Amino acid sequence: MAEKEENQEVEKKESKKEEKVEAKENKTKEMVPKEDYDALDDHFKRILAEFENFKKRSKKERESLYNSILSDVVESILPILDNLENAAKVETKDESYKQGIELVLKQFNDVLKSKGIEEIEAMGETFDPELHEAVRSVQDETKGEKEIVEVYRKGYKIGSKVIRHSMVAVAN
Repeated sequence: MAEKEENQEVEKKESKKEEKVEAKENKTKEMVPKEDYDALDDHFKRILAEFENFKKRSKKERESLYNSILSDVVESILPILDNLENAAKVETKDESYKQGIELVLKQFNDVLKSKGIEEIEAMGETFDPELHEAVRSVQDETKGEKEIVEVYRKGYKIGSKVIRHSMVAVAN
């Protein structure tokens, strides 16, 4: 009986050794060759870079779309702002009425500023067709060449995008 137990123990040890040898063989079979690993690593890095570029491009497109929509909305409201400015310039006997108009005008300008919309400086500046629209030419020897001498309508921009060109008179 002791002999049977010894035989069983020997068989167990041999089977364990065989399992270890098989496990080692399986591991070497599962390992990826260096060329394949490098190809997979390169592919992974390229996909990761493409994804990062996609995220940046998407963010830029969202911001551009936001600015485009905002400029369209503001462009439709600008005539109202022009009328408020004209109303504030009119002489009136009722000072509280005039103060009310000026407060609404100030609030309107503050909202535009908070959204990143800037007024295009024109008076005294050099004419720039990217920012200004010339509707009249004036001969004045005291003014410089292409100097803006009168502003008929204010222009506005958001960032570098012009929402509405300034309507101006240009000297010489």
